[in-house]
Amino acid sequence: MFGTTGRQGPRTKTRGGGAVSERAEHRVVLITGATSGIGLAIAKRFAAAGCAVAVHGVESEDDATPAMAKIAGVGGKAHYFHADLADPAQSRDLVARVADTFGTIDVLVNNAGIQKVAAVDELDPSDWHRIIAVSLDSAYYTIRAALPEMKRKDWGRIINISSAHGLRASPYKSAYVATKHGVVGLTKTVALEVAETGITVNAICPGYVHTPLVATQVADQARLRKMDEDAVIRDIMLAPQPSKRFVRAEEIAEMAHYLTGDLARSITGAAISIDGGWTAK
Repeated sequence: MFGTTGRQGPRTKTRGGGAVSERAEHRVVLITGATSGIGLAIAKRFAAAGCAVAVHGVESEDDATPAMAKIAGVGGKAHYFHADLADPAQSRDLVARVADTFGTIDVLVNNAGIQKVAAVDELDPSDWHRIIAVSLDSAYYTIRAALPEMKRKDWGRIINISSAHGLRASPYKSAYVATKHGVVGLTKTVALEVAETGITVNAICPGYVHTPLVATQVADQARLRKMDEDAVIRDIMLAPQPSKRFVRAEEIAEMAHYLTGDLARSITGAAISIDGGWTAK
């Protein structure tokens, strides 16, 4: 476990006409949905870079132990934070708790998301509302809570994990596609609002990454379409990706880390596709 108090964000100094941050390895990074899949890969990447990582999940602290051990295994310093992001109060409180533990938040990665595969007229309203709450509303609440301190420091990085489904639609995923489109729109709007500050806001839009969430989708699609799971992967999931292979979570993590660097300071308001060519078509 790791925690400090009263820490300020990265200092900057002028070099060659631009602000260059010092002690980048000491940044505090909050990643939602970080106990598995893409979020865990991102947490490990930032931990390996020497950042202090606030790992969010919905598991109990005991159940999150394996994920935390993987992060610690790369030499990182991390602390686990439980919150149900379907609850607006818990989304807001998460940011406050992380700031109280570490003294600040330099980088916010909104990765948490859930999925339900069903025809729109068969999708239960409770599933619709929970998917919207976790995958879109929580990003609004965490951004809203984190921005004032980033503005005070005149430095920050906000990275929202959207999806190729934030740029393209697929059947049986109405709530998920709606939220991911919304995340891209939120990203662009906030980026414009803070464009004259030292804060950047970007969305990463992965294609299919073989995560626990995707494994569940495979089973759901097989049931809905009356196909075996291998056929779903080959003919449904990887069919839109010209590369015909899953994106690796580590590829997403590397892009997230790059976006926090000073050489990425002019990248803002972007929806960056990492999808094997899916959205090129």
